[in-house]
Amino acid sequence: MHKHYNGLKTAALFGVIWALLLLMGGLIGGGRFIWLFAMVGVVMTFVGYWNSDKIAIRSMRARQVSPQEAPEMHRIVAELSQRANQPMPRLYISPTAAPNAFATGRNPKNAAVCCTEGILHLLDERELRGVLGHELMHVYNRDILTGSVAAALAGVISSVAQFALFFGGGGSDEDRPNPIAMIAMALLAPFAAMLIQMAITRTREYDADEDGARLTGDPLALASALRKLESGVAQAPLQPTPQLQSSSHLMIANPFRAGDVSRFFATHPPMKDRIARLEAMAYGHDIR
Repeated sequence: MHKHYNGLKTAALFGVIWALLLLMGGLIGGGRFIWLFAMVGVVMTFVGYWNSDKIAIRSMRARQVSPQEAPEMHRIVAELSQRANQPMPRLYISPTAAPNAFATGRNPKNAAVCCTEGILHLLDERELRGVLGHELMHVYNRDILTGSVAAALAGVISSVAQFALFFGGGGSDEDRPNPIAMIAMALLAPFAAMLIQMAITRTREYDADEDGARLTGDPLALASALRKLESGVAQAPLQPTPQLQSSSHLMIANPFRAGDVSRFFATHPPMKDRIARLEAMAYGHDIR
């Protein structure tokens, strides 16, 4: 039931962001540019999706590791991949003390899972297994595609808003909308699109928690890992550079200082909510 609810919520949020894009396209130039905006959105989605693994791995300066270099990580991922009847992803380690992990790649055959040195030192094997199960489910649930589409649509809406702000919507005087309404739309639409994008990302995190716990059969292991990660990230936050900000939604924990983003702009749900859901799942309670 909970997964079904999250799926409906994600679909509804996508519906809102598409409606916002179509509304803007209809207002600008009498709707003559809507297909151009849609094409730009498709191209941006494809480029971001196809290169998602390279961008994220490069931003964390990660290197691919062999079974000899990271035996525990390889053993856990191999066992979980076999359990899910999915191919083994490439494994990477990032040389950073901040504890975190992420998965990326356009599909299970081209997936990559990365752990920082910090998370490998912080978690025990059971907790690491919970984290890796979470990350694998992001790949199996096609969350990288979902995130790429949401980011691309938000980017197109921002570009359209800038176009409207500088060119006044284009078209003849009859086509041109009220200038006050156009300015309001140009300023508010990107803000709304960003909020929706963040909400979609947070919803997918809940699903990866739940599905990852089912894959490992141990919700409390992931709950314990999240507690340690919350404390570990607070002690060693990353600097929110543009490159890292574009990849931060992929990580299991928000890598930045809690004060750097508000709850509305956070790419992750509050840790206490995620932990509570996992504990409720472990004890057989309703987690809606």
